[in-house]
Amino acid sequence: MRNARGAVAGDRPAGFAAAAPRCRLPARRRKPGRSAVTAPPPRIARAPRRAQVRLRILCTTDLHAHVLGHDYATGEPDPAGGLARAASLIDALRAEAPGAILLDNGDHLTGAPLGDHPGPGPHPVIAAMNLIGYDAGTPGNHDLDHGPGFLARACAAAAFPLVSANLARRAGPDPLGDALLLPPFVIIERALPDAAGRMHPVRIGVIGFLPPQTLIWNRRHLDDGWAVRDIAEAARAWVPRMREAGADLVVALCHSGIDPGPARPGMENAAGRLAAMPGIDAVVAGHQHLLFPGPDFAAGAGIDPRAGRIHGRPVVMAGCRGTHVGVIDLSLCRDSRGWRVTGARVSNRPVARRSRGRIEPLFAERRDIVAATAAAHAATLARARRRVGFTATALSTHFALVADCAALQLIADAQIRYLRRALRGTAQAGLPILAAVAPARAGGRGGPAHYTDIPPGPLTAGHIASLCPFHNTVWALEIHGAMLAEWLEMSAGLFHRIAPGACDAQLIDPARPAFGFDIIKGMEYRIDLARPPRYGPDGSLLHPGSRRIAGLGFAGRPVTPGQRFVIATSDYRAAGGGNFPGTGPAAVVHRGGESIRDLVADHVRALGRLEVRPAGNWGFVPMPGTTVLFETSPRADPATIGGLAVERAGRGAGGFARFRLRL
Repeated sequence: MRNARGAVAGDRPAGFAAAAPRCRLPARRRKPGRSAVTAPPPRIARAPRRAQVRLRILCTTDLHAHVLGHDYATGEPDPAGGLARAASLIDALRAEAPGAILLDNGDHLTGAPLGDHPGPGPHPVIAAMNLIGYDAGTPGNHDLDHGPGFLARACAAAAFPLVSANLARRAGPDPLGDALLLPPFVIIERALPDAAGRMHPVRIGVIGFLPPQTLIWNRRHLDDGWAVRDIAEAARAWVPRMREAGADLVVALCHSGIDPGPARPGMENAAGRLAAMPGIDAVVAGHQHLLFPGPDFAAGAGIDPRAGRIHGRPVVMAGCRGTHVGVIDLSLCRDSRGWRVTGARVSNRPVARRSRGRIEPLFAERRDIVAATAAAHAATLARARRRVGFTATALSTHFALVADCAALQLIADAQIRYLRRALRGTAQAGLPILAAVAPARAGGRGGPAHYTDIPPGPLTAGHIASLCPFHNTVWALEIHGAMLAEWLEMSAGLFHRIAPGACDAQLIDPARPAFGFDIIKGMEYRIDLARPPRYGPDGSLLHPGSRRIAGLGFAGRPVTPGQRFVIATSDYRAAGGGNFPGTGPAAVVHRGGESIRDLVADHVRALGRLEVRPAGNWGFVPMPGTTVLFETSPRADPATIGGLAVERAGRGAGGFARFRLRL
């Protein structure tokens, strides 16, 4: 079989080892931008032209290197997810549906300490996936956090193809002319039984995409030669080529989320655009760490969160960290026009459940995966247990969304200390230095255990990794007072508008992730919740006349619009991640090479003993007679945040604890 460009299917890009087909046929090399065919079925007797079969599509997404059920920050077991546990569920789901295909939707290599230092041999996530027998996958934006070379080395050990139709080393005149890092698609052949037991060949095309913003978020690794095309633009070009290459069905691996807003070029969460596109039969979504179908999404704009359909097509999003396996069951009918989808059922199957306030695993971890990753696990444990220093202060993010906290103060102090040295002798050396920090672990989509919670005592490398789970570096921007106010307005969009005198109104907008809530250290300000948010999540101006930020000051004096500052932040934020005003390459005055995690560790070592005191530089404008509710960890202790009127208010959903704040 030859693909749309006349290349032998099965070719593979330079630097990537050939995939081992499930039937163990000799592997063939693939060139950049070429499709591939894997897993041809055994010989099949001639079958009637008309036939009805079922195909099960299984998927994982956003594993973030969670292979084993272990929390390297606390040293405690974590039974809520992990690929080793999900593998047992996958085995059960495969047993129910012969011929099922298994796909991964990206962000699998990084996000937990196990993935950061893979050592010799295959990356531990890839080693586990090889044992499970994945059929195909696509990279996500975080799989490029260590650069394309890191991704290439991981892919080289994969016994299955990884595809991406919009990640290019160099852009061409159109998507078909791009020099892609990976093949744009793969065609998987399956023999599926009908009701009478007759086997029928079905060719399933799998194509992959990641957000165009990856080029911004990973700018330090992806220089000006790289390109990440608009997802829909790439799909419009490549899906017809998949059909020409013989695909009976097309499944889109979309490491991108679900956005109910209108379609627009370059949108980050474009799964809905793919679902509306002719030629695509099913979509695997991700990136948002949410569940679809389910209550995480509202109905409307073509979205049916009960049936798991968008614009009538089946779509699944399976959470994150191996807590769920996504399932799409397709009913297929073949007639004179070929195979077509006549029905679909979409679900997410959990690997654990919550019972009496505890997580109970529903499946055991597969022993072969535990054994295959044992050496990497032991090495990760040894690194995580290394003592960095001592903290006399508890470092927790339990209340990081409602009050200043020591955990974020520590990160800010480390960034400012670093930048003060880095700017010596530069044009910005005499400017005031600020730091923008946001909590990486503050519940939300990650669940009630997804917090940093470091008790007083020895401080380890695992604790630092909990504070800084990703390998972002410190960049600095020169910024004026007027734009600082806009930056904070964007951050304040985390909160709902609260009517004065409201009783137990919901404080936090669940559509806004905690990592988008920047605290700017060095400034003093208050947030007026009675006013509507000025900016939407995409950076669009929602209420131009609204100003939530009040009393913006520096060193006890009001900030003037033209006052100049230097602000330390992550390379992700500085390059434009999160759509914050004032960010972008033009404003960058310093690009650091060390990770923020390493800078925090260096800062701790330099001090030896930490006694972190939050500056208390931000808060809410008082609203007498008004109460709001928010959710956090059940381990949260309101006594740790003096100065705020916070009290317990019962149980929240999904294992969270509910608290009341008197404004």
